[in-house]
Amino acid sequence: MKMPTNSFLNALRNGDKQIGLWVSMASSYAAEVTAGAGYDWLVVDMEHSPGSVETTLSQLQAVAPYHGTAIVRTPWNDPVMVKRLLDIGAQGILFPMVQTAQEAQAAVAATRYPPDGIRGVAGSMRGSRFGRIDDYYAKVNDVTAVIVQVETLSALQQAEDIAGVKGVDGIFFGPADIAADMGLIGQPMHEEVWAVIVPVARALMARGMPVGTLVTDPEFATTLLTEGFTFVACGTDTGLLKKATDELLAQMRQVTKE
Repeated sequence: MKMPTNSFLNALRNGDKQIGLWVSMASSYAAEVTAGAGYDWLVVDMEHSPGSVETTLSQLQAVAPYHGTAIVRTPWNDPVMVKRLLDIGAQGILFPMVQTAQEAQAAVAATRYPPDGIRGVAGSMRGSRFGRIDDYYAKVNDVTAVIVQVETLSALQQAEDIAGVKGVDGIFFGPADIAADMGLIGQPMHEEVWAVIVPVARALMARGMPVGTLVTDPEFATTLLTEGFTFVACGTDTGLLKKATDELLAQMRQVTKE
């Protein structure tokens, strides 16, 4: 068996637009429902969800038969956790709150086997199909997506240095935390937030670095893709469930008031 390709990473390298969805419910059943829609990439979130390594494994298994590439957001830039996530078959890692080029270097190193990094070697694990992928050790470094999150004003100032780290495949802007850092907590769509993000994003695009983000406004997500963002998540499973259940109940309440 040969090493599978990473369609999401290939798309980033080719400049092809990728539409994503956040998966936060820590449920393999819910993950399979969302994966069946056909999004290009899915973020299995461990930072802001009740998910564990075990629930993440079940979500990866549920997503595997479908089109979208599963990227796992690790709770922190922790090489031990990253090692475990790669061993269970994550095709990429999204690293939260990367503040400096040095932290980006540590993130890349956590995903790479020596001599390029510090990832420990397991003989039999899901990532290598339990040893059945003949060229796993030779190819995995090149097909594992490393996406780092820029989420503060300080990180925005250092974004070009972060993007210059070898092995970083994309820069993800976190508008919610940037908003909080600006004293605008709870207002990720505020025009002042995007006024500081967009110039940095354009500078990174100019040097060929793919940029992405999560926004839950489909029109704004479309605008970002049109203006050069490569990978944009346009919703969350929890948000979609909340919206649908609220709207259904509001519709039915109208019946009881008539």
